[in-house]
Amino acid sequence: MKVTVFTATYNRASLLGNLYKSLLAQTCMDFEWLIINDGSTDNTESVVQTFMDENKIRIVYRNKSNGGKHTAINLGVTMACGELFFIVDSDDYLAFNSIDRILYYYETIKNDESFAGVCGLKVFESGKPVGGGPDFGILDCNALDFRFKYGVKGDMAEVFRTIVLREFPFPEIPDERFCPEALVWNRIAQKYRLRFFYEKIYVCDYLPDGLTAKITQLRMNSREASLIHYSELYKLKIPLLQKIKAAINFWRFSFCSDRALPSLINQISLFSLVYYPLGFLLHVNDQRK
Repeated sequence: MKVTVFTATYNRASLLGNLYKSLLAQTCMDFEWLIINDGSTDNTESVVQTFMDENKIRIVYRNKSNGGKHTAINLGVTMACGELFFIVDSDDYLAFNSIDRILYYYETIKNDESFAGVCGLKVFESGKPVGGGPDFGILDCNALDFRFKYGVKGDMAEVFRTIVLREFPFPEIPDERFCPEALVWNRIAQKYRLRFFYEKIYVCDYLPDGLTAKITQLRMNSREASLIHYSELYKLKIPLLQKIKAAINFWRFSFCSDRALPSLINQISLFSLVYYPLGFLLHVNDQRK
């Protein structure tokens, strides 16, 4: 298999059919669909079984206890047969030629070990790219430069070499069920590039009960992962404004932690304490909401 299309799902049985239909419609079928059920309490298993009974595409299914999307990704990466690993959320679906275009661009860089993979556009159902921005054509750079040097905004559809994700697993912290994907993507960016291409491959919808809609609450409940993410971001060579934002958010979510202040300073920087009051104000606002 060239591509493992990976889906972590939690109580999304009613939505999986849209993604399944889009996989059946692919112009290239050189992929498997790996589904990790992250402790759903609905009829996800029976719905997936109906897909498997049709025997139209290769589907691999595994149940696990609820631990968060990042833990499902870690498990999926160990199980994947594909050379490439493509994370597609259960409430989203793919353009009809998604696999075809992914493999087209991958062929152009697969022998260059400086590349972690390729990356296309996420779009809304209207066809408008998430985040907007100009047509950049093809761009070879790491994910940090893509954001901060070239200024491209919005979520993208990253397709990583499976072996790279095995090199950079998500940290799994006891009692925390969320870890920002950017934490791992930023770590990868310090070693590898991606080939970004301006073609839509992924269609998304941000649901009211999805991860994006609950991002602040998730970060508050997963404070250790949040602090790791912002402290590492702060230390990277990024624009000053982004460093300031990282420092403010670090202190913002530090108030959700019971760790002592000296240990937090060791994790980030003494100079970042100037943003401590702003972080506290944001924390108070988070609590109020």
